[in-house]
Amino acid sequence: MLRSLERPPAEGRGEDPRVAGLKSAVARLRRELAAYRSEFTDRAVAEEEIAGLAALAAEGSPDPARLRRSLLLIAGAVGSVSALAGGMGEVRRAVEQFDSPTPAV
Repeated sequence: MLRSLERPPAEGRGEDPRVAGLKSAVARLRRELAAYRSEFTDRAVAEEEIAGLAALAAEGSPDPARLRRSLLLIAGAVGSVSALAGGMGEVRRAVEQFDSPTPAV
């Protein structure tokens, strides 16, 4: 996994592990979409919503309703592109973590 050289790992900062997981999942999906060279109709929508998810994660305590909305828009935009299924699944699982109570940090 690629990690920014500017920032220490999330475990050292006391970051909510759900947020760290969301950031990781969004980064993976973003990389997979960039590597997917075939065009599809709603690619721009997917890219915009992935950027929106990244911004929500950067806030530190994203609103679960906004996360779910973005997830639905991304899923609708990528449709059944099987090359993105792994990244989409990881993002979905990360978003679902925000529906449960906040873990103690």
